Amino acid sequence: MDQIVPVAQFEDTWQRQFYYLRLSVTDVCNFRCTYCLPEGYRPGHVKNKSFLTLDEIRRVTRAFAMAGTDKVRLTGGEPSLRRDFIDIIAAVRENESVRQLAMTTNGYRMARDVAAWRKAGLTSVNVSLDSLDARQFYAITGQDKFHQVMAGIDAAFEAGFEKVKVNTVLMRDINHHQLKTFLEWIRPRPIQLRFIELMETGNGGDLFRRHHISGDVIRRQLTEMGWQLQPRGRSDGPAQVFSHPDYAGEIGLIMPYDTNFCANCNRLRVSAVGQLHLCLFGDHGVPLRDLLASDDQLPELQARIADSLGQKKQTHFLHQGNTGITQNLSFIGG
Repeated sequence: MDQIVPVAQFEDTWQRQFYYLRLSVTDVCNFRCTYCLPEGYRPGHVKNKSFLTLDEIRRVTRAFAMAGTDKVRLTGGEPSLRRDFIDIIAAVRENESVRQLAMTTNGYRMARDVAAWRKAGLTSVNVSLDSLDARQFYAITGQDKFHQVMAGIDAAFEAGFEKVKVNTVLMRDINHHQLKTFLEWIRPRPIQLRFIELMETGNGGDLFRRHHISGDVIRRQLTEMGWQLQPRGRSDGPAQVFSHPDYAGEIGLIMPYDTNFCANCNRLRVSAVGQLHLCLFGDHGVPLRDLLASDDQLPELQARIADSLGQKKQTHFLHQGNTGITQNLSFIGG
């Protein structure tokens, strides 16, 4: 591979620099989570063969790496449903400047495959787990795979991951009152449990009004129990991370309705069909796929990405109920 020649760091008009790419490799998911895809995945106009190819993934990640991106997260849908997922990991790792390569998964294939993912170059893993009760897990996901997911978390530690991040969508009357149970779970385990506020989407207004609760409820409880907010790294995601000397694990809070949530935005998203999304809740995507056919197009690809950042808004408009084109949470991708 030709040596990478760095270009200017991607930066928007608000002087925010972007070190973090969230790359969806498929829209398909085999779970039917109540807050995301309650009726299961429906392909619509997108067929599996329409998702980014391995070479297209290689080119788009190279374009970002050349512009200073040092963290890539592979998301879906469920990314491990791609038969070439290990090859995708290896392709992204061809970029030496990408120091962190993460994935977000529902965990159902982890017990079998997580060691191979690590060997291919994955550096961290996020697992979605909204309950520590098997029956409630089934009610939320539509899948009787709780013990399979828990075995996958154990397998990640056995494979050599020093920390596993667990994503839990915070929902009133479902899990918001289970903080004590979650804390006991992470007391002896180096798990960063991340409570994610339920967000309103185009299809989820009723569920949002029924189950949304502010992460500030958890933040106040943590503070009262002596948990301390940790400093945020340059390439970290949006979580506020808390630690406690008596616990091996950590708690993260992702609170998109919190004041100044967007002030330190450092991440961009590329969808499984090659659309650049400047914001999860933006109104449209910027097409990139026509510039992913050849390595010779890399300068033009980077120029389009850089130019599009002039359109990035200072903040999202969730407080006004504007969810943009995001119809369900499957696009969030961790």
